[in-house]
Amino acid sequence: MGYVTWRDTQTAVVETDSPEAGSRLAYTHIVMEWLGECEPEYAEIKELVQSCHISTEKTYAARVKKMQDADIPESQLELERMVGSCVQGTVSLHDPEEIYRLIVTARRCYFGKVLYSIDRGSFGYRNPMRRAFFHPGVMMPILARGLVNLAMVRDGDLLYDPFCGTGGVLLEGEMIGAKVLGSDMDRTMLRGCRENLPSAQLFQADATVLPIGNDAIDAVVTDLPYGQSVCIMAESMEHLYSRSLTEIRRILKPGGRAIVVTHVDIDTLAAEYFTIIASYRQRVHKSLTRRILVLS
Repeated sequence: MGYVTWRDTQTAVVETDSPEAGSRLAYTHIVMEWLGECEPEYAEIKELVQSCHISTEKTYAARVKKMQDADIPESQLELERMVGSCVQGTVSLHDPEEIYRLIVTARRCYFGKVLYSIDRGSFGYRNPMRRAFFHPGVMMPILARGLVNLAMVRDGDLLYDPFCGTGGVLLEGEMIGAKVLGSDMDRTMLRGCRENLPSAQLFQADATVLPIGNDAIDAVVTDLPYGQSVCIMAESMEHLYSRSLTEIRRILKPGGRAIVVTHVDIDTLAAEYFTIIASYRQRVHKSLTRRILVLS
């Protein structure tokens, strides 16, 4: 979907052939069409904006974000006025149809046209406690969306969660246009998942022996169970992890991705079945750290 070509303070420049996918991001505030970049100096910035020769029939506003490491002496307001003066059109500060945005860091200045403003509040609104069925310890929506995005799921793809629980991953997958499929060994969780997501295809299954054909699934996103209270059929957690990874490998289409969340280190085990594309850690609290593996 896209490749990061440059990283800066709270900023990433991405080359993509599907900019519309930016609307589904989770850990992002603003997605812009890149118009140019320059040194973070007033004269350089003004020359950059002027060189874009922007003229619009829509109302517009100029916005500037100075990151915490930016040391440019001009204020945000001064920079916004300068950018605004370089655009031909009608200014609307309160309800603009277009927004031209400047991001200033210590190293660079990035200029672009805003494509999407991500409503981060919507993830809070979908807090699991608001759902028809709630169970403590479930994954929060913003993380579930981030994992689905890591799986590079496209509209119409079949997304499967073999430990679907209350359905958080499936809900986020459905919201971006995926066809979702889920299973779990815990009947209570499955009933709850059906309450939360009536449109999903759900079934009870042992993740170590899945009733799914080879190369049938476009992407898998799952949070492997842990602790003593979870419902499993395997003889041990180690056996569960090993056999479920074997099954995920079998059902995943060639080139597809599996995003696996654990609370223990299974890198060596995962490497027996997959290529590990990336590995991340997310601290939950003092005694718990999530490990996120991107597998292919």
